[in-house]
Amino acid sequence: MSKFNWTDFGIDKKLSAIDRDAMSMCQKHFKIAEDIRDINQLKVLNSFIELGVGAQHLQGSTGYGYGDIGREMFDKVFAKSIGAEDALCRTQLMSGTHAITVMLFGILRRNMTMLSISGTPYSTLRQSLGLGDSKRGSLHDYGITYKQIELDLNGNINVDEVARNIDEVDMVYIQRSRGYSVRNAVSPEEIGRISSTIKEINREVIIAVDNCYGEFTTTSEPTEFGADIMAGSFIKNPGGGIAETGGYIAGKNSLVELCAERLTAPGVGREIGSNILGYRNMFLGLYMSPHITCEALKGSIYSSALFELAGYKVSPSFSERRNDIITSIEMGNENKLMEFCKAIQSTSPIDSYAVPVPGRMPGYETDVIMASGSFTNGSSIELSCDAPVAPPYNVYVQGGLNLISTRYALLKALSALGNNNDC
Repeated sequence: MSKFNWTDFGIDKKLSAIDRDAMSMCQKHFKIAEDIRDINQLKVLNSFIELGVGAQHLQGSTGYGYGDIGREMFDKVFAKSIGAEDALCRTQLMSGTHAITVMLFGILRRNMTMLSISGTPYSTLRQSLGLGDSKRGSLHDYGITYKQIELDLNGNINVDEVARNIDEVDMVYIQRSRGYSVRNAVSPEEIGRISSTIKEINREVIIAVDNCYGEFTTTSEPTEFGADIMAGSFIKNPGGGIAETGGYIAGKNSLVELCAERLTAPGVGREIGSNILGYRNMFLGLYMSPHITCEALKGSIYSSALFELAGYKVSPSFSERRNDIITSIEMGNENKLMEFCKAIQSTSPIDSYAVPVPGRMPGYETDVIMASGSFTNGSSIELSCDAPVAPPYNVYVQGGLNLISTRYALLKALSALGNNNDC
């Protein structure tokens, strides 16, 4: 029987030793991720069984999609899998940003106020909020007021400040993942504690969550801890690397119905929307998502351990609890950032020959560099990284369909950087 040896794949002995140390450091934390995976896998499986998913539900529809039983069943299975009252899952939701925007515009009305309590939301959402140069089509354009509360000095939600500013608010918005910031992702339990505090002061406030990158990283979701509505993308965690497009909005039925009417048309709502290719990849992606998310979590834990050993500043540490699949690594200068991204791209299964270069991206305020050789365009449950090209040159690593490929990519990246933080 052959013994695995990194040197057979171009990794030198020094890096092999660092990899061995990193893997040893990670074992206890891998076990935690695997326990989370097992619980979530059985939750998803039992949702399929209890609701009676059949081969007929994998088929697609044409035209308006009236009576599309696959679409209707997937909504139910997804909602049950994540502990939500209802869900709207559609290929017509084209990204996480689109799903969140539909959620906001579906619920908020003129003269209402939205309060973000996790600081400024992710770059691609800012135009929708009215924070960009153009207000056209934004919440501001529709007479909706946007406010925000900054995180405290430790990077946590400032609950006391939230409590002092909640009286005249209609919606509280929480971004679960870190985005382009070095802060901890927000756990469902923390969302629950914050929701309880808010509801004690103002019971009418709607708690809305951007759940991107957080699905199945814990054994519960925000809707099980007091969130009224949340949204995300199927080319992230819940699509399991198999769903080719789509997004979801999940939560209270009354709110989901409002969002459905925003996505299509009033009076029509969720009753239309065909999918000519069928629902096999959506069902299979959801079924695989606890396992694939676990692989991404393990890759995230490993990346922190590896680069900590090499002397880099990372967030979160390998030993910290994960509530999303993202790890940030501080490169310190532009050259290192470029080399890291090149290495990730060069170890990708698709477009490994491509060389990533910085450029302008819709919704981003600075040049951004991205590396993603993925089977699905833009899929961030597949190993990828991206970074704003600005000090301190943090690169944000996410995804990874299997741990061994993630290890290989990160070792190649570390090799390209010279194995230490002083190169």
